[in-house]
Amino acid sequence: MDALVSPLGMVSDCSPSEAQFVDSPNGEAKDYFVERDGVRFAGTHLIVDLWGATNLDDPAHVDDVLREAAIATGATILHGHFHHFSPNGGVSGVLVLAESHVSIHTWPERAYAALDIFVCGDCNPYNAVSVLKKGFLPERVQLAEHKRGLIG
Repeated sequence: MDALVSPLGMVSDCSPSEAQFVDSPNGEAKDYFVERDGVRFAGTHLIVDLWGATNLDDPAHVDDVLREAAIATGATILHGHFHHFSPNGGVSGVLVLAESHVSIHTWPERAYAALDIFVCGDCNPYNAVSVLKKGFLPERVQLAEHKRGLIG
């Protein structure tokens, strides 16, 4: 039996090679790996839990806050998609960034949101936290950091 394959909903105008490497002023491809405190890695991945949060059932609001948060990190937004599970249900969504992604899953009935913010290069995912606090007014924020693509 042949499998049915659906086409993707949107294709970015930016090719993967353009999204990962940008010509530097000297004509060389830019490497988005970073080095901090003697450690070289691809990027920083924050896991963010928002507890006692508000406005978690409004996909337009969630989209707006995540876009503002992504821009605050210094990232370039390529594409976004958000799904509302019902008129009063949660929202799941993702922003695809040239530098990786921001994603969210919300449980309004528990006033809880789970987010991933993964950015590479000079982007700083911690800059998104104040935007998330302003947009969702959580009572409590839990953060965990993971360095991705750790070289040494």
